[in-house]
Amino acid sequence: MTDSEHAAVESLERLGLSNYEARMFVALQKLGTGTAREVHRVADIPRSQVYGAADELEERGLVEIQQSTPKRYRPVSLEAARNRLEERLERERKQAFDYLETVQREKRGEETRDDVWTVRGRESVDDRTVDLAGGATDRILFAAVDLSSVPDDLLDVLRDRAAAGVDVVVVSENPDVRAHFEAASADSILVVEPVRETPTDFMGRVLLCDDATVLLSVLADAALPDVRDETAIWSTDTAMAAVLVQIIRGGIMSVVDPDGLDE
Repeated sequence: MTDSEHAAVESLERLGLSNYEARMFVALQKLGTGTAREVHRVADIPRSQVYGAADELEERGLVEIQQSTPKRYRPVSLEAARNRLEERLERERKQAFDYLETVQREKRGEETRDDVWTVRGRESVDDRTVDLAGGATDRILFAAVDLSSVPDDLLDVLRDRAAAGVDVVVVSENPDVRAHFEAASADSILVVEPVRETPTDFMGRVLLCDDATVLLSVLADAALPDVRDETAIWSTDTAMAAVLVQIIRGGIMSVVDPDGLDE
């Protein structure tokens, strides 16, 4: 089996086929149609296992069986196979996540919400930032040191929240960050430049939602914007979150021109 064929078999396994099913399906692409003996020879599958693999592939709608002596097997078109595997994956995905969402809702009804969570890695922090911002109902304050700390989906989420009546303020010393929001926000998002330096050497991002949610991140190496790692803490609906929101908002507002917030 070549490396490419081995990789194809492994990919088919990840799509839900057993090893024998995947090897038989690949073999039938080479044969066009074939008997169990021919599949055994090309795919190096024990002959006794060919029949079971063929029955499973037929049940999945991937193989047709000719009731001859001996039986002959033919794969469906690649387009049909692709569609059926995608449909199966979608059904499995929906079933799994429908259940997980149900469990999550039940758990949220029981939890005490006394937690401060840690998130590591740029993509994970991006996802949590967007998720928390999307849940705001009253006001949002977002601050970032550069565009690498602005998730791709955040602008759309902030515009959506602003359209729903949420007060959205973005604060940044970086002109690229401000331009990113100013260019597409159509005045629905208030973008503010600090009038003086922040009292700390903060490097990362901040998200405050309502008076109940906070996310605060730090960058491992601010001098290397393309390779640096990021770690964030976040909390929502906790006493700790309420305290941090007030402290951080006060610190940011202390370097912002109050007249600019009245625009």
